[in-house]
Amino acid sequence: MAKHASASLNPQAQRRFALEVLQRLRRAGFEAYWAGGCVRDLLLGHTPKDYDVATNATPQQVRKLFGRRRTVPVGAAFGVMLVVGPPQAGTVEVTTFRTEGPYSDGRHPDQVRYATAREDVLRRDFTINGMLYDPETQQVLDWVGGQEDLRQGVIRAIGDPRERFAEDHLRMFRAVRFAARFGFQIEPETHQAVREMAAKITNVSRERLAAELEMMLVPPSRSQGLKLLEETGLLALLLPEVDRLREVQNPEQPQENLWQHTLRVLERLQGPPFPLALAALLHECGAPELFSRQEPPATETELPERLQQAAKRAARLANRFARRWRLSNPVRKQTRWLVEHQRSLRRADRLPWSRVQPLLVSPWAENLLGLHQADMEALGLDTQVLDFCRQKLTLPRQELDPPPLVTGEDLKSLGLKPGPRFGRLLAWVRNQQLDGLLRTREQALEAVRQRIREGT
Repeated sequence: MAKHASASLNPQAQRRFALEVLQRLRRAGFEAYWAGGCVRDLLLGHTPKDYDVATNATPQQVRKLFGRRRTVPVGAAFGVMLVVGPPQAGTVEVTTFRTEGPYSDGRHPDQVRYATAREDVLRRDFTINGMLYDPETQQVLDWVGGQEDLRQGVIRAIGDPRERFAEDHLRMFRAVRFAARFGFQIEPETHQAVREMAAKITNVSRERLAAELEMMLVPPSRSQGLKLLEETGLLALLLPEVDRLREVQNPEQPQENLWQHTLRVLERLQGPPFPLALAALLHECGAPELFSRQEPPATETELPERLQQAAKRAARLANRFARRWRLSNPVRKQTRWLVEHQRSLRRADRLPWSRVQPLLVSPWAENLLGLHQADMEALGLDTQVLDFCRQKLTLPRQELDPPPLVTGEDLKSLGLKPGPRFGRLLAWVRNQQLDGLLRTREQALEAVRQRIREGT
């Protein structure tokens, strides 16, 4: 269910509003408890990102109590209403106690029946998410052993794990993500059920899978999450491009395969946004075609060129991956760009400035440096060249990215029409300017006239 972006929310305001919602329901004569992830986080000593309230009030009664302007029926058919709070308090999801019928589509129940608090808990996913909490008395209602599983560090499905996963196939991915996030173990029967039912994960919508993937890749536990995807058989089904890396030797570090290298790169990322984490995950996906057992080993002189070809191929695969997973265009474009340029700055201090400058003036430059840093550290390479790049980024904008000496309007005034040659001339002049070979507008225009006369 959609909720306010947490970045603009105040945790104290969120908690106060969640308490206000609960108390207002109780004053109206209804049962009400905090439920789900917020209870788990509170018991772990974490600050909840959002709050859910479970109640015996129906959606219609919730709407009548809080008013139409402050309620959003995001899932009224399933007993779910959002109550909108003050700006920094966000929203509270209010769900009616319910039990559910069969899930024919592996996501939505065929029928819903309002129920008791205990019945409501028994239809939830995992024990650590199946507790209710009374913030007024600080009492925990735990019919599923969630508190003990939190103490033991266990992810356990409520009841029969096969039934829980049949109800919503995405729960298999969530089991892995929760285990990685909290450093927990997946209870053996739950783990076995994931392995047995893994193939059903392909029935889940790509949008829902993408949301889980982002929540897995951004936190520091990302590498552990991917290892668990591999253990449970979900990796090959969800990320076949990445799964293939297990069979390819790392051409730059032969004692490991590319899957191991990818995990080590991911471990070294520092607070990455999703596009950077995704680029790190996919950056070697172009290598299997060029470094397979069928391909002859690259010589020392051939290796750089073949690695560059692999980066370009990986960028195309990253683009297709983003489309397949229905990621936003900004995420797709940045991920592809980062993957394509994953090795472009390794020799930045020895390359012509015209090769380096376009990368450093990109809005994604810091993320590119982050990818280089993690990749080079994973390979045991000296990262001093990245200090050179970061020093360049401290230059005044006018010096780092000076205005062009010649524009398209200038070329038109010289009689040229837009086309391939037009673009090549503009790029040539810009490179000459950045490399210090053309310093004034007059020099640049004369150089263009000369190339026009020569037909180049």
